Amino acid sequence: MIRCITIDDAPLALAQINDFVSRVPFLELVGSASNAYEAMELLAKNKVDLIYTDIDMPDLNGLDFVKSVTQKPMIIFSTAYSEYAIEGYKIEAIDYLLKPYSFNEFLKSANKALEYFEFKKHTDTTPTKEKLTHIFIKADYKIINVAIENIQFIQSQSDYVKFFIEGSKPLMSLMSMKSLEELLQNTNIIRVHRSYFINIKKINYVANQIIRIGSHEIPLGDSYKAAFLECIQQNGIG
Repeated sequence: MIRCITIDDAPLALAQINDFVSRVPFLELVGSASNAYEAMELLAKNKVDLIYTDIDMPDLNGLDFVKSVTQKPMIIFSTAYSEYAIEGYKIEAIDYLLKPYSFNEFLKSANKALEYFEFKKHTDTTPTKEKLTHIFIKADYKIINVAIENIQFIQSQSDYVKFFIEGSKPLMSLMSMKSLEELLQNTNIIRVHRSYFINIKKINYVANQIIRIGSHEIPLGDSYKAAFLECIQQNGIG
C-alpha cells in the first residue's frame, strides 16, 4: 500500500484527485492540504510515500515546497500549466499530470509510482548511517573534538567559518559552507542563511525572520525559510 497526501488550493481539483485516489486499490490517502504549510504538518505527523501536489499555489508554490522537503517521498505534480513540466522533471518527479486529466491518465501515473515503489523496496539495501554526535574542528593549531549539541550556530567569514560553542570561546576554522552542509545532514544543525547554520535546539525565539540564540540575532534567508519552517514543525517548535 502506498500512503499518499494530496495538495491543491482549488477545492474542486482537490476533491477530484481525492476521488481518483480512492478508486486505486494500492493507494491510501492519509491527508489533504490546500497549501504547502498544511502539507508540512501532514508530513510531520504521517509516514508518506507519495505526494500529489499542484504547482501554482499562493505563498509557497509546489516546486519550492518539494525542494524544501529534506527526505522526499515520490512526487507527482498536477497543474494546468505545461511550462512547469521541465522543472518538475529536474527534481525527479515520478510523473506530471496536466489538468484537466482523466482517471485513466491518473491511473497510468499511479502505476508508475507503484513500479518505482516496488523497485525501491527490493533494491534499497543502503545501511543506516549512524547519527553524527561530534565534529572535529581544526583551529588554533589543534584538532578539537566538539559535541554537536554544544554548537549554538556557525557563521561564514570569507574562506573561514566561525563556530559559536556553548560554554566556550568561538573557534575559527578553514572550511567551506558546502562541506559543512553535507557533514551536518541529519543533525540538529541546519542552514538558515547563505552565511549561517543554527542549532535548532538552541533557538530562544523567531520573529520577523530573525532567529534569536542567546544574545545573538541570526537572519533567516528567504530561500531557506520553507525548509526551516518544516524542520521546526517536525521538532514541535512553533
